[in-house]
Amino acid sequence: MTTPRLGWLSMHQQRIWRSYLLAKTSIDDYMCAALAEFSLSLDEYELLVRLSEAPEHALRMGELAQSMRHSRSRLTHTISRLEMRKLVYREPCPSDGRGVQAVLTDAGFELLRRAAPAHVDSVREIFVDAVSPEDFEAIGRAMTAVLATADEKRTSDGRLI
Repeated sequence: MTTPRLGWLSMHQQRIWRSYLLAKTSIDDYMCAALAEFSLSLDEYELLVRLSEAPEHALRMGELAQSMRHSRSRLTHTISRLEMRKLVYREPCPSDGRGVQAVLTDAGFELLRRAAPAHVDSVREIFVDAVSPEDFEAIGRAMTAVLATADEKRTSDGRLI
């Protein structure tokens, strides 16, 4: 086995990294269970939220992919699933006609309105209320730094290098 370019993780670093991985999986599982009664995945819920917050409930596909840190392919699959359920639709962008935008339907907005309380309750239960306010702020600072580093390593089409 060769030595990593930047050196091995210390035992302390490994413990924190593994705690993060386990917490991420547990949080995702908990959030997915909370959304199951609405037949939504966490990604689908987040996509509906992004569209609901956008002007006219519409966003260009590229902008939506970038804001969610998804590849265009992954976003296209998610949009296709939501289109089959009549929760969103795609249309040419009115500003240039070349691009495509995703638009939230009334049915999509209504489903989001019904799912939001369960989502918010689960975020509070598994994440916000699980730590002290000081630790919550520290997590926010840490995740902001991690996200900035990851974004620096993205290519122009959103892939990590």
